[in-house]
Formats: sequence, C-alpha cells, structure tokens
Amino acid sequence: MATARVGVLGLQGDFAAHLEIFDALDLPARVIRRAGELDELDGLVVPGGESTTLSILLHANELYGPLRDFAGRGKLLGTCAGAILMARRIENPGGVEPLGILDMTVRRNGFGRQVDSFEDLLETSVELDGEGPPSGVFIRAPRITEVGEEVEVIASYHGEAVAVRRQGHMALTFHPEIRRDPRWHALWVKGLSPA
Repeated sequence: MATARVGVLGLQGDFAAHLEIFDALDLPARVIRRAGELDELDGLVVPGGESTTLSILLHANELYGPLRDFAGRGKLLGTCAGAILMARRIENPGGVEPLGILDMTVRRNGFGRQVDSFEDLLETSVELDGEGPPSGVFIRAPRITEVGEEVEVIASYHGEAVAVRRQGHMALTFHPEIRRDPRWHALWVKGLSPA
C-alpha cells in the first residue's frame, strides 16, 4: 500500500512541531505554502496560531479556494486556529472567514484568553494507540458550541466536544503538537487514502 502524502500548512503557527510528529511516525511530511503544492497531497494539517492572522495570510496567498477544493479530495486536520477555519459557522468571526469543511459552530477564544491556558485529561470515544488517556493543551482555544448530525465527536472535555471528525477530516480545539503526542495525527493518517 502506498504511503500517504502529507503536508503541513506553513504560513503561521508551530508547523515545525507537526512535522516532528510525522517524523516520529516515520511518515514523510513537507511544509506547504502555495496552492499548487496541494496537488501532491492526500492530507494537510492546518496548525494553530492566530485565526485572524491565518485568515489574512490565506487570502494574501490565494489559498481559500484551493483549500476548499482540496477538502473535496484530500483530508484536513485542523488544530486550534485550524479547527476554527474548518468550521461552517463562527459565532464571533472577528474577520475570520471559515472554510466550511465541517458542519460545526465554534466560538473563538471560547476557553478564555492566553492567561487562561491549561492542560487537562480528555475523554475519548475512539481507540488511540499508546498508553493512558490523552491530555489536551488549550491555549486561547476555541469552543465547539454545535455540531451537525453527521459530525462525530471523538473527544470531549467535561462533556464539551473538543475533537470531531467527518469523512477523514478532523478538527481538534487543543494542541497535540505541544506535547508531541502522535496519537491524534496517527488516527487522522489512518483515514487518508493514498493516491
């Protein structure tokens, strides 16, 4: 079976940490900055960062349309700001244009400001490789306030959805890359269909 071709959007955020996770999984991944590079991928990670800035950079690099097109054939994994962009609706958009990949509503900075950042254990409804329950690092994290019927909640925190997926697309409101926890990336990669 062919190896999935994976990229990490390299416009903003700690994309290097995501590359390190794929390294740990022995899966080659590359930084993506131009629309034409999407043609060579099966999956793309949209990392965290600042959602307003990321939205501006997507427009400046003419990536909104190509990312929407890519989502029809490839799969996205969005973390934090990436999850915000993947939503269909944003309660407090602040200039952020959603990509509309997943039928969900999010609230930017829903868990509070930078000073309210925290890490805690998550409840999961999926089997993750590795030992012990996963924890989530929440930094100015969005809250998922509503999910459509076809969107599966795969992790929650005190009863609130913090990780969702549909047809290979996955959105996490936390940062697995900060703890270098490869389990979420590994789960996402299982849903990719190499060309």
